[in-house]
Amino acid sequence: MPYEDIKNVILEINEKLLSESMVQNLIKQLPEQETLNVLGEMKDEYEDLAEAEQFGVVMSTVKRLKPRLTAILFRLQFEEQLNNIKPDVVSVTAACEELKKSATFSQLLQIILLVGNYMNAGSRNAKAFGFSISYLCKLRDTKTTDLKQTLLHFLADLCQEQYPDVLTFPDELVHVEKASRVSAETLQKNLAQMGCALKTLDKDLETFPPPQSDRDMFVEKMTSFVANAREQHEKLEMMHNNMEKQYSDLGNYFVFDPRKISVEEFFGDLNNFKNMFQQAVKENAKRRESEEKIRRAKLAKEKADREKEEKQKRSQQLDLNTEGDETGIMDDLMEALQSGAAFRRKRGPRQAANRRAGHAVTNILAKELMQEDTAPRFSKPPNKKTKIVQKEEPSIEGAGSLEDLLEDSLSRSN
Repeated sequence: MPYEDIKNVILEINEKLLSESMVQNLIKQLPEQETLNVLGEMKDEYEDLAEAEQFGVVMSTVKRLKPRLTAILFRLQFEEQLNNIKPDVVSVTAACEELKKSATFSQLLQIILLVGNYMNAGSRNAKAFGFSISYLCKLRDTKTTDLKQTLLHFLADLCQEQYPDVLTFPDELVHVEKASRVSAETLQKNLAQMGCALKTLDKDLETFPPPQSDRDMFVEKMTSFVANAREQHEKLEMMHNNMEKQYSDLGNYFVFDPRKISVEEFFGDLNNFKNMFQQAVKENAKRRESEEKIRRAKLAKEKADREKEEKQKRSQQLDLNTEGDETGIMDDLMEALQSGAAFRRKRGPRQAANRRAGHAVTNILAKELMQEDTAPRFSKPPNKKTKIVQKEEPSIEGAGSLEDLLEDSLSRSN
């Protein structure tokens, strides 16, 4: 951009072409006013000068250049500064109001106090009327004897079982997280700097020279800007004063000194406790889920063991029954062999030769039986002593085949 165009942009305060970084660089590289005055006297030698000196010659024609640029930079940054300060003030104010109105958080504090008094029964800390908010974050440091849970987990479990509404207290403290990132000291400092810059600009406008050309719009534009900026600054100051009052009232409500405990520290502890409490609720849910899985696995194992034991009992009973059946079968078989019933059973069809042999054996046995039956009817005993030889019957085991039985029977009849 030509130097003359830059000069006109500054005189006109053309915000479409002027950027914050551009004005900052001009202020940083601009020579002192005395140097500008010297360069202004060298305008007749403009063509022979270096580019930096030529730029100085052109800029020297702008009256009160540095105050102009400083005022223009403040104008360009004002909206951003306002947007940085205002949300912080609103967040702290809203957080203070939410804390005082939250019934669930108040109930939670009562529960914590009751549990603390119960635990401290018999000590000098028993029957306390209250406690510092800073102690909320220390609930996690107190653990059970088995080191598996903390006092915070116990409180979360207690609230979930008996006071479920208390678990919703984070929903009533929406602005606590934003308020925990606000530095009241930085907020006060930025607000004071804004007010100081407005006063300085207001004084400069009172002593500013008349416009040096038709393009010079500094006084006109800056006067309207200062009026609007002062109004917004006053509203912001009122909001800031209300914020400080709300925080002071909160100190009285929770019995702490707001001058010793900063906004950032107080809401930082509260936000940490809120996050830790929510985390404890989640961890309790996971623990219960894990315990439920273990319980189900244990029940399933016990059921499987019972079924296995019952199956073994049924198997043993079946073996006993089978053994008894086999014993009964053997007994019946021995009885049948001894009584001869086993030989009287109806047999299936045989070959023709076997049937004929069977009939022959039967006839021979019948003749022998008839001879034995008629022997006692003799009127006289034989002259010679008859030697009776008892022949052993062949056992079933050594009987051999059917052919062997036939041969043995035929030899006996002969």
